[in-house]
Amino acid sequence: MKNPLDNLPKNQMKNFKIVLIIIFSAFISFIGFAQKRPNIVLIMADDLGGRDLPSYGNKFNETPNIDRLASQGMLFRNAYAAPVCSPTRASIQAGQYSARVGIFDFIPGHWRPYEEVIVPHHEVQHLPNQITTIGESMQSAGYKTGYFGKWHLGNNEEHLPNNRGYDQAHTYVGGGFYNPKFLPEYQGNENKRLSVALTDMGVNFIEENQEAPFFLFISHYDVHVQLDADKDLINKYLKKEKVPDYPGNAVYAAMIEHIDNSVGKIMKTLEDLGLSDDTLFIFFSDNGGVDNRFDNIPLLGGESKDTYPEGHPLQFIATENNPLRAGKGTLYEGGIRVPLIIRWPEKIKAGFTSDAIVSSVDFYPTFLELSNGIRPKDQILDGFSMISALTKNEFDLEREIFTHYPVYHHEAPMSALRKGDWKIIENLVSGEFDLYNLAFDISEMTDLKFSFPEKFSEMKKNLKKWQESTNAKFPIPNPEFDQLKRYEWGKNPFSN
Repeated sequence: MKNPLDNLPKNQMKNFKIVLIIIFSAFISFIGFAQKRPNIVLIMADDLGGRDLPSYGNKFNETPNIDRLASQGMLFRNAYAAPVCSPTRASIQAGQYSARVGIFDFIPGHWRPYEEVIVPHHEVQHLPNQITTIGESMQSAGYKTGYFGKWHLGNNEEHLPNNRGYDQAHTYVGGGFYNPKFLPEYQGNENKRLSVALTDMGVNFIEENQEAPFFLFISHYDVHVQLDADKDLINKYLKKEKVPDYPGNAVYAAMIEHIDNSVGKIMKTLEDLGLSDDTLFIFFSDNGGVDNRFDNIPLLGGESKDTYPEGHPLQFIATENNPLRAGKGTLYEGGIRVPLIIRWPEKIKAGFTSDAIVSSVDFYPTFLELSNGIRPKDQILDGFSMISALTKNEFDLEREIFTHYPVYHHEAPMSALRKGDWKIIENLVSGEFDLYNLAFDISEMTDLKFSFPEKFSEMKKNLKKWQESTNAKFPIPNPEFDQLKRYEWGKNPFSN
């Protein structure tokens, strides 16, 4: 049978062949890209401050593995999370700001029954069921998924990561750093510190899934209070010379080294299996550092509780976030600006420091782009993919980042917007606003709303518009307000 293409004129035949070559090349490139989709490893610390790591300028703590990760990857100076754990974790799983998700405080939530206002409560004490998690989206894209460690988005079986998109998961549900308990139970946990057990889970997951693209999320409990660490590491830092303008809490420093050891072991596992070049490796923290507990009790626990004698300041001080103002539980920079380091060999520039303004809500769209995943239907994603920032150093200098924390903690309930160098904070009790320029005032000490009335009006309008679009919840006046008892803490009456 005669080929009908033989009847085409020579010039048309030539063009037709060129088109076929282009289509075939594009197809091969697509197949190749699909086959080379990177593995993703996300290791998250708990309460690690934005200035606790040597790669961010700390001169007391020691993190050789995280230092190496930074030297091989990209360090972000403007990375943001929510001010406490559950909202950040919800934002990562949902790709939404915590105000939109409806998880805006830790679960079950802070409560002052006699304060000036009654703070809002979560409608559910878990990640809402209608949310398609990043784990579920990665599963749909063909990834093997693993989650190990702190979840804090609901401990009932149906709300655990095992049932929210993770093929393998063990959730830390209590017991402290040296007697950890997991759901489901983890065999092989005997005599292992929590950080070591979580690392071993991660290593096993990588080894079992090395042939397929995988998404591994290790969620550490270090460096959360009550502070507790191995005695030999504590003694190491007790003997170490202090540095100016940093408390140098030996237990806290030892816990940071526990995290660093975990990062190092996961890095080595990837290297030994030849997976490093094909893996996007992320190190992050869920909120800013804890300078002291909100209830002002000693923050040492377990075998480490007597590291410092009674009345010693370091019984109460974990870290210091200077020059960032305040710490965990506030919307000042010390509470929400966190360390973020990302390594992706040959894709991003090694040893590079990025000024891109990024947020925990950005992980979801970033992972979707890397995995060729499909955006979940009827679920708004508030973030933006970080791929251009990672691979091309291209980002929006005027990016808007929102945070909403309508409860009491270390400060009054607040709401905030950063846009470029400018930041506005609304006090949700008094209704007052402060305007800062972070380029010149990183410590947020000088209110500029009267000096820049047009910028103040613009920022105030944008914050209000966002609050309305996310259906953000607000405090209401408290008829039981008692000036003498206002600082007393109680149990949240809406907790399960």
